[in-house]
This record gives sequence, C-alpha cells and structure tokens, in this order.
Amino acid sequence: MKRAIISADDFGLSVEVNEAIEIAHRDGLLSTASLMVAGPAADDAIERAKRLPTLGVGLHLVVIEGASVLSHQRLPLVTGPDGWFSSSQLGLGVDYFFRPEGRKELAAEITAQFEAFARTGLRLDHANAHKHMHLHPTVGRMMIDIGRRYGLRAVRVPLEPPEPLYAAGTYTDTLGDAALRRWTKLLRYQARSAGMATNDWCFGLAWSGHMTPDRVAALAAHLPEGVSEIYFHPATHKNALLQKLMPTYEHEAEFEALCSSGFRTGLEQAHATPCGWQDILPA
Repeated sequence: MKRAIISADDFGLSVEVNEAIEIAHRDGLLSTASLMVAGPAADDAIERAKRLPTLGVGLHLVVIEGASVLSHQRLPLVTGPDGWFSSSQLGLGVDYFFRPEGRKELAAEITAQFEAFARTGLRLDHANAHKHMHLHPTVGRMMIDIGRRYGLRAVRVPLEPPEPLYAAGTYTDTLGDAALRRWTKLLRYQARSAGMATNDWCFGLAWSGHMTPDRVAALAAHLPEGVSEIYFHPATHKNALLQKLMPTYEHEAEFEALCSSGFRTGLEQAHATPCGWQDILPA
C-alpha cells in the first residue's frame, strides 16, 4: 500500500510562504505544514491555520539558522546578539553534544518552542527540525522527550531512497547520501521507542528547493510501498529574506508543483493515497 503525506516547511517564515501554503492546501495537494513559532510571519501563519481546520500543523523546530524564542541572554552560547542561531552545523553540533551548557540551552529552547506552539491553540500534528537538525542525537532525543509532554506523536525521518530518484530523473548518489540513510536509523529508533509514528520514506532532500512540477510528477509515479512524506518549500514569490536565506531555491516552482495536475496524476498512476500524520498514528 502506498500513502503520501504532502507537506511544507517554513510556515511562518514569510507572508509569501504562508500564502502559498494556504492556497496549496485549499486548491492543491498539501495536507500538512510545519510552523516556525519564532518566524517573522508566525502570527500570520497561525491566523491562516485557524481558517484551515483540515490542515495538519506541526512544529518546525529551529535550533540552527533561524530565530530563537528565548532571548540571547538566555542562550548566550548558541545564539548571536541578534537572537539567531548560527548556521554552523558543526559548531552547534559540538555545543549540543559535548558542552553541558549547550545542552542546557538547547533543552530550554526546545521547551520554549513547544510551549509557544501550545499557546497557539492548534493541535500538534507532528514535529521535525529545520535543516533536519533532529538527526543530531541530542536534538532528536530532546525533541522527542520534551515533545511527548506536549502531545507529540509523529516525527519525520528524512530517509530518501535513491531508486525513485533515479527513475524520476537525473540523480547521482554519493557516499554522503548513503551515510545519511544509515544515520537515520538512530532517529527512527528514538521515535519508535517513544511510541511515535514515523514515515517510511521522505522525498525533498536531494532536490531541496527544486521540487519542480515535472520532477514531482515523475517522482509521484515512482513512489515505493509504504508511507512517503514529500516535503516542499513553497512561496507565492521570493522576498528579500527568502532571497538571503535560500538564494537558489525555486520557491514559486515548488508552489506550482503542489497545485499541478501532473503531481495529482502521478499519484493516481502509482495508486498512492494522500494522507496525513494523524492517519498513520499507532493504535
């Protein structure tokens, strides 16, 4: 049986992203979105989400390259004076794993982000992390352990198999890709041990920012058996912030893909049923 969770990241990053998510859910195939609770347009995202009761909204945990909920005074080691996390995966990874103060600040911020989500009044649909930082063993463990106290029951595992990508278009598998696939086993173990649901497969890594209509239509037709999450970074157009953070991303093309007839046809040809995280929760 093939099932597909169609999702969007960065909900709350900008009004343009929020607009695309609302339209793609209303008129396209988007079923879930992941909210940046400290994003510049978070309030706008929350307002839109409350108008869309069938949109599953989860937490897009930000512990790298984004705004924190807590102040720099509360997070002096892991944020800059502007209240943003560093873009260095290596530097933050070391702080989160080896430094007790780094782990303390991380736990406080993760708790604050779940608290902020709870204050929205939205049901917590799922959780994942910006830049897949929940693959870091400390971040993943804390996200799951702390999230469970706030009702977390589903977690993204970014395991992208190469075979559908080869079938769908140009793709070169690397040693790094293979290593990442093996590394996801730890996160799946952490989530399953906590009784949480996970997707079997995840698409959007290799072509991140470039999930164009043609690519997505071809990918949909070659989905494997099981539950696949296909995630996007849509926007109605790029503003200055999106241009700064993701200059090469094709946000508008990804928005178009979510609403394209080719994507829908590809899923139908593969006999893949769209679903949401709540549909795969353990009994």
